[in-house]
Amino acid sequence: MGLSADELQASAEDVLGRLKSRQLFQSEWDIAAFVVFLTFVGTVVLLLLLVVVHCCCCCCCTSPRPRKEKPKGVDNLALEP
Repeated sequence: MGLSADELQASAEDVLGRLKSRQLFQSEWDIAAFVVFLTFVGTVVLLLLLVVVHCCCCCCCTSPRPRKEKPKGVDNLALEP
């Protein structure tokens, strides 16, 4: 299922021809596919940005919570130290 050198060269020439003619999108389907691709990439970048902001802001701003001491006794059979 590999592409031959001739097929790759033909594809490269097609793309370069489109760039030279400044007609990257030949149909409305090309435009729609590009919009879907940009939407996907934008969503991924936004989610990554939110993760970075959450990690940077929440880790250094919050103080550690005090640990609750669990009562020892019959309820948990004093198995936890």
